[in-house]
Amino acid sequence: MSRARWAALVFGTLGLGSAAAVIGVGSLLTAPVTRTIGPPPEDLNAESLTISSASGSTLAAWHVPADSAQRAVVLLHGIRADRLALVDRARLFREAGYHVLLFDFQAHGESPGERITLGWRERHDAVAAVRWMRGRHPGVPVAVVGQSMGGAAALYAGPDLDADALVVESVYGSIREATENRIAMRLGAPGRWLAPVLTAQMRVRLGVSPDRLQPAEAVRQITAPILIAGGTEDAHASAEEVRRIHAHAPEPKALWMVEGAAHQDLHAFDAAAYRAAVLPWLDDTLR
Repeated sequence: MSRARWAALVFGTLGLGSAAAVIGVGSLLTAPVTRTIGPPPEDLNAESLTISSASGSTLAAWHVPADSAQRAVVLLHGIRADRLALVDRARLFREAGYHVLLFDFQAHGESPGERITLGWRERHDAVAAVRWMRGRHPGVPVAVVGQSMGGAAALYAGPDLDADALVVESVYGSIREATENRIAMRLGAPGRWLAPVLTAQMRVRLGVSPDRLQPAEAVRQITAPILIAGGTEDAHASAEEVRRIHAHAPEPKALWMVEGAAHQDLHAFDAAAYRAAVLPWLDDTLR
């Protein structure tokens, strides 16, 4: 066997092995991450409740009332997280005079679901949560704040979200880019060729074509004022992707790039900067 044919056989075998591994990774990444959350922190004075969603799930949620509040906010967590990740945000917004709703997306936390769908099926959960908040506080403007997958879910919901203001943080531009970014982080730039093996599974696993999973395009249908935020050092949802989402968003819109932040909770990264950037923008928008 010639050296060239031997090399082709070796690298072909390695490629097939890598592809099989990526298929396994696709199954793991979309598997439910449910767990017991338990009661809310005592200082929240929160009401525990459930919300029915068109995703097919019954969403476990906490409602945090604020005395004499004339505004409300719904918080949307990121992938493989749950409402516990939003507790500090809930405290921030309650202290700022907001009624707050935080919940577990389908297939997360205490909300049942067959599979994580990267924001697609979760968009129904976001819609259901806003609808619940409007029913509890009629006539009060409702903002939505979504992190990563939560922000993508809000964008996929479009006008059905029925929010008066929208803040999306660290959202990927398209699922193809998100997949390539994550593979490259682990296997280096040459590993990007494996991305189609992952994205090709989505129609079967998630029930949606990868072509539909493009927040940078979905944002075009948003009708509420929107603030788009991201970290300058984010390797998961790059600064270029965040800026493209902003470029495609209808007016009124705003962009906040957080210097030095990676793919992380922007409030936890710099609470003072978050407060200074997000709360005044929401106050002016909801007013």
